[in-house]
Amino acid sequence: TLNVNNVIFRNNVNRGVRLRDGEIHFMNVQFLNNTQPQSWSGFIHIFASDTSEVVTIENALFQGNRGANDMIVNDQGSLSFSGCLIFADNLQADGTTPSDNVAGNIAADTSTGSCPTSFITPTPTPTPTPTPGPKKKKKEAATAIPTATARPQIASTHVALQAATGATFRTAFGLDSGVHFRQLDGAGIGIQSIIDAGYLEAFDVYGYVEQGVEVCFPQIGRVVFLDARTMPRAIVALESTVVNGQTCVSIDSPGSLVLLPN
Repeated sequence: TLNVNNVIFRNNVNRGVRLRDGEIHFMNVQFLNNTQPQSWSGFIHIFASDTSEVVTIENALFQGNRGANDMIVNDQGSLSFSGCLIFADNLQADGTTPSDNVAGNIAADTSTGSCPTSFITPTPTPTPTPTPGPKKKKKEAATAIPTATARPQIASTHVALQAATGATFRTAFGLDSGVHFRQLDGAGIGIQSIIDAGYLEAFDVYGYVEQGVEVCFPQIGRVVFLDARTMPRAIVALESTVVNGQTCVSIDSPGSLVLLPN
C-alpha cells in the first residue's frame, strides 16, 4: 500500500504512476504540465489484469498536461474519488481535447466537487519582498516594477507567441513534439533582482524540453536561465549567439529564459 499525500507531479516526460498490484491512495495531488507520447494513456494508470488493484483519489488537479489520450486509465481495478476532481487545459499531442478524462469502469469523466482551502493549488511564484535597507527610494521603485511591466495574456502556442513577440522557437523534434512556451511578466519572473535589471523579454519553457530547445529573442542582450529543477530557482547565465539581430540560446531542461540589457 502506497500513500501519496500533498505531492505535485510537474514537467515530467513519459509515464506517470502505474499500479500492477496492491493499493495507492492519493490525497491532495496535482499533475501539472506533464507530457507523454500520443499512443500512451493515463498519468495514473491502473494496469490490472483482475480486480485486486485499489486506487482512491481525494482532491486531484490535472492541468496543462499534453499527449495522453486520457488523464486517468483504469483497466479492471477499483477506482474511487472524493473531494474535488479538476481537469483544466489538458490536450493530446495533436492539440485536441482528450477523448476522456477518466477511462475505465468509473463514472467520473468531468470535473467535480470544490476543493477545500487546505488543498494545494498552483499559484504564481510571488515576487520576493525587497530586503529593508537605507535606500528607500530605490526599494519603492523596485516594488512598483511588476505592476508597471504587466503584459496582456497571450495564447501559449508557439505560433501566437512568435507572431506577437518576434521571437523564434526551435526544437529537435519539431514544435508539436510536446514543448510549450509562455510569455512572462514581472510577477511571472518572480525574482526582484532580475526585475530591477530591467528585463527586455521573458519566456517560460516546459514540457518535453529534454530533446533540445533553441529560443531566439528579437533583441540584443544577455540571457539568464531560471532553472525549474531547483527551488528557489537557480539563476544561470547562458552563453548566447547573435543571429540576424536576434539573441539565441539553447536549453535542455525546463525553466524560464530572461533577456536582460547588456
